[in-house]
Amino acid sequence: MGHCSLPPQQGLYDPRNEHDNCGVGFVANIKNNKSHEIIRQGLDILTNLTHRGAVGADPLAGDGCGILIQVSDNFFRPEAKALGIELPAEGDYAVGMVFLPRDEDARKACEASLEETTRDEGQVFLGWRDVPVDDSVLGYSVKPITPVIRQAFIARGDATADTKAFERKLFVIRKQAHHRIWDKGVENAGDYYMPTLSTTTIVYKGMVLPENIDSFYLDLSDPRMESALALAHQRFSTNTFPSWDLAQPFRYLCHNGEIN
Repeated sequence: MGHCSLPPQQGLYDPRNEHDNCGVGFVANIKNNKSHEIIRQGLDILTNLTHRGAVGADPLAGDGCGILIQVSDNFFRPEAKALGIELPAEGDYAVGMVFLPRDEDARKACEASLEETTRDEGQVFLGWRDVPVDDSVLGYSVKPITPVIRQAFIARGDATADTKAFERKLFVIRKQAHHRIWDKGVENAGDYYMPTLSTTTIVYKGMVLPENIDSFYLDLSDPRMESALALAHQRFSTNTFPSWDLAQPFRYLCHNGEIN
């Protein structure tokens, strides 16, 4: 099972020739002081990059945009506690942003894969959180393909020495969970994707117009959500096919400009 957002090679069309062109912005507090204001400024940048994006016949369906921020303990700790999840100290837990298939059987299989892989790698799966969203701001062409969006909480295992070792384990978990799904040949699992799984950063992204992303993701409007940095990105699909997983930014980077 490979990436399903591009058509297969046919006639003169070759998916290897796909490229894109985007706009990006970054804001940070140089003293590493977290605040909700930094997130607001990042969202303002994103809105001001609208000219770098694209809109088709569906006026509410953009090619994708998003924002990368730090994991906010002030936000996630009380949110997890409300679900009966006690988070360990900062650095000893990770938050995973997970796109899941709408098909219930495929979704459960994907969730089980992540939980099983976490245990196999000696870490502790703490539980799931449904990410609150308002899909009224999505276009009619986007709603049917919107994934189920959940967050996974994972704690550092006793045999994992420190946060750096934990981050390496999280990388393995993210990759192996995906391969486990492919190896099992889970049907309708093409929408499974993890934008981020980390103790430090998290990405909120999707096929949403920039001015609507904090209306879609209610977390981003919560004043408890704080960060000392915000990296915002608006995608322009010059000749590619937009999808939820291809929306930027990515986990560690984003790009601006045509890649040929």
